[in-house]
Amino acid sequence: MSQPPVIDPARIPHHVAIIMDGNGRWAQQRHQPRLFGHKAGVDSVREVVEAARKIGVEILTLYAFSSENWKRPANEVSGLMSFLKSYVQAELAKMLQNDIRFTCIGELERLPLEVREVLDHAKTATAHNNGLVLNLALSYGSRSELTRAMRKIAATCVTGELKPEEINEDVISRYLDTAGMADPDLLIRTGGEARLSNFLLWQASYSEIYFTDMMWPDFRKDAFHQAIADFQTRERRFGKISSQLPQD
Repeated sequence: MSQPPVIDPARIPHHVAIIMDGNGRWAQQRHQPRLFGHKAGVDSVREVVEAARKIGVEILTLYAFSSENWKRPANEVSGLMSFLKSYVQAELAKMLQNDIRFTCIGELERLPLEVREVLDHAKTATAHNNGLVLNLALSYGSRSELTRAMRKIAATCVTGELKPEEINEDVISRYLDTAGMADPDLLIRTGGEARLSNFLLWQASYSEIYFTDMMWPDFRKDAFHQAIADFQTRERRFGKISSQLPQD
């Protein structure tokens, strides 16, 4: 039996983002419908949220439903919306108990009304919590996010609130869905694919990226800890060279 990875509590990433991929393929490998995999994936969400909270991650962003996922078969989309609603309702008491603040990013107005009502209730109920921020990316696409941000910035230029020469990276960040959040230090993708899939393209510019072949329903606490341990082996230079970095 392999030993669990050793994690340095002083080097925990502040913000971890996860592309939760592989639910459908996991189900198909077991000769089950795709929704069977999505349902199993909810258990991984619960376990990873708890693992992140316990080791001191400040923000956990989960790519739960992309803007492109609306193109999937109607029964799968409907099932995903049902799982989302049930998950948030079932976990609210635990979020309150564990000081978790719940929030969402994306084009939330595209979600069914009954789902939006559940999300809004959870956000309001947990707004004053000070522990882990659980941030779900729903109906989210980074290109759409950037387009919406550019339109808002352009509108402020038209009204004279902002001059074009005043636009810089900080200004753009303030108009993104993640305004006020630190950029992700670590981005994890499960399921064996090695691409970003329109997820946090601006925010992940300097994220460490961890790809694993493990399908999301199999990605539990130990796998999450392994990703954190791998992150802690990386040297984050941000354009500098090693000798310029602070020495421990």
